[in-house]
Amino acid sequence: MAKRRILDRIPVVHQLRQSVGLQRGMLVAGLVLTALFLVFAIFAPWIAPYSYNQLRDAQGNFGSTQPPSAEHWLGTTVGGYDVLSRTIWGAQTAILVVIVALILSVVVGILLGLVSGYLGGWVDRTLVVIADAIYAFPTLLLAIVVAIAISGGQSGLWPGIMAAAVSITVVFIPQYFRVVRAEVVRIKAEAFVESAKVIGAPTSRIMFVHVLRNATRTLPLIVTLNASEAIATLAALGFLGFGIEPSAAAEWGYDLQRSISDVAAGIWWTAIPPGVAIVLTILGMTLIGEGLNDLADPRLRARRRATNQTPADAVAASQPASREFMGEVE
Repeated sequence: MAKRRILDRIPVVHQLRQSVGLQRGMLVAGLVLTALFLVFAIFAPWIAPYSYNQLRDAQGNFGSTQPPSAEHWLGTTVGGYDVLSRTIWGAQTAILVVIVALILSVVVGILLGLVSGYLGGWVDRTLVVIADAIYAFPTLLLAIVVAIAISGGQSGLWPGIMAAAVSITVVFIPQYFRVVRAEVVRIKAEAFVESAKVIGAPTSRIMFVHVLRNATRTLPLIVTLNASEAIATLAALGFLGFGIEPSAAAEWGYDLQRSISDVAAGIWWTAIPPGVAIVLTILGMTLIGEGLNDLADPRLRARRRATNQTPADAVAASQPASREFMGEVE
C-alpha cells in the first residue's frame, strides 16, 4: 500500500492509473512521442550521423539536394547539409528554447499573479490591464517584434535561443498570470488563510507557503500545452527568417522554409522530415495536455473498470481528488 501511494505521487503515473480507454490511449501516445523527442534532443550528438553544420566527410562534399542513399538516409538539403542529421539536431534546439521559455514564463507569471491576486488594489488593476493588453496582441507578431528587438532577426545559438525564448515568454506570461491570480483571489478567502492571519503569520509566509502552494495545482496542464505552442512559435519564427543562423544550430522552421523551392522541383526529402518532426512533437505534447486536462476534471474523468472494484471504490474513483492529495494546506 505504501509503495502504491509513492508511485501515485510520481507525475503522470497517477493519471495513467486513473485513465481508461481513449484517455489512456491519448496519454500513452503523447508520452511515447514526447519521449522520442526528448531522446533525440538529449542524445543528438550520438544519434545523428553528422553534425548539423557538416558539409563534407572523408569522401568529399555531400553535394546539394542529393536524394536519399546509404550515406544520407534522408538526402541532403540545398545547402549541402544532411537532412537526417539536421532533423535530429533540431530537437535539441527546440528543447532548449522550450525549457528556457517555460522557466521564465512560469516564474514571472506566478510571481505577478500571486502579488496581484493577494494584494489587490491599484497593483492588481495595473497588472491586469497590462496582461490583457499583451494577451490581446497577436501572438506571432509580438514574438517577431521581440525577436527583432533582441537579436536583430538572426543570431548565433545561445543569443538566438534567448531571443526566441524571451519572445515566447512575453506571450506566455499573461496566461500564467491570469490563472494564478484567479486561484489566489479564491484561496485567500479560505479559512486556513484567515487562520494564518489570526495567529500573526507574516504576509510573505502566507503568500509563498499557504497560498502559492494551492494556487499552482493546474499549472502542469498549462505547461504541457504551452510547450507545444512554444515549439510552434519557434518554428514559425524560423520559417519567417527570424530564427537562428543555420551554421549556429539546426532549426526545423528554417529548414522547412528553405525547402519551399525544392518541393516545386519535385525534391520532397528536404521538406518532409522537419515538417513531420514539428507535427509529431506538437501532437505528442498536446495529447499529454489534453489527457491530463480530462483527468483533472471530475466531470470528464472516466470511471475505472477494475473487475475487483467494490461499489465503495467505484464511488471514490468518481470523486474529485482529496484535499490532502492535492497538497492543500490546512
